[in-house]
Amino acid sequence: MRLNIVILDRETLGRDLDIEPLRKLGDVMEYANTLPSETRDRIKDAHIVISNKVVLDKDTMQHSKNLRLICIAATGMNNVDLEGAKELGIEVKNVTNYSTNSVVQHTFAMLFYLLEHLKYYDNVVSSQLWTISGLFTDLSRPFFEISGKKWGIIGLGTIGLEVAKVATSFGAEVSYFSTSGLNQNSTYTKKELEELLKSSDIISIHAPLNENTLNLINDTNLPLLKNKAILLNLGRGGIINETDLAYELNRREIYAGLDVLSTEPIELDNPLMSIEHKDRLLITPHIAWTSVEARERLLSTIVEHIKEFKKEVQW
Repeated sequence: MRLNIVILDRETLGRDLDIEPLRKLGDVMEYANTLPSETRDRIKDAHIVISNKVVLDKDTMQHSKNLRLICIAATGMNNVDLEGAKELGIEVKNVTNYSTNSVVQHTFAMLFYLLEHLKYYDNVVSSQLWTISGLFTDLSRPFFEISGKKWGIIGLGTIGLEVAKVATSFGAEVSYFSTSGLNQNSTYTKKELEELLKSSDIISIHAPLNENTLNLINDTNLPLLKNKAILLNLGRGGIINETDLAYELNRREIYAGLDVLSTEPIELDNPLMSIEHKDRLLITPHIAWTSVEARERLLSTIVEHIKEFKKEVQW
């Protein structure tokens, strides 16, 4: 008997990604995306479900009598009722460490864009202002070097550690804040949050969203940031209070790069959409994890999970 494999949000894998390895394992039904009202019907005959962000609760799963395996096309597992799946005898597998290189690279891409005012200078050339000036260079937006600056990392996990290594290679002095309080890394200086925010020229967030990190950065500690400091969030939306950040960006010269937001896609009434000083903010649509290589690793791991499953149940 052939496996019925259902992909609930194919668009999150990217149309450039070849899913032929999945087709070799069973009959694949793919949906670009799936609304909550559509989930139950779409998985009712599935043996295996692949989902990135589509929610799978116990009520939905228990109507799928053949469902034996859920492959989460991500690291985070909060979109699946894990206890419910366990009660129903459904195995749940996620994918870890596939996007580290991609996220680290995007961290620095966002940093350089803000640090060197690249949007401004691109416009200076395209608008012909440089040509009109008659000067061989343009010093109207000074930028500093990473070397010798202090870089604070919030969340020194796998990704945070790699960012620390690259930052150090640029000559930055790295410190970190442990959101759990449990991380004890002897290579870098551990600081309390307020001390890290006060002392750092660049701050990057690489932490999960949980009760310790929800609204971690807010109106009580954003004023602690140095003038011209750069704050980057590549962890999870909700760690930074976006209303408070918008206020601070309007109030004084700090910079922020966000790849994650509390609600995605961003809502039109999000205060970050209407800040006065737009050059102080860069938002990318949750793409840090999406390099071609990262998505290939993601799919490869999902394929391996399914192969292991087939061996276990002798399908």
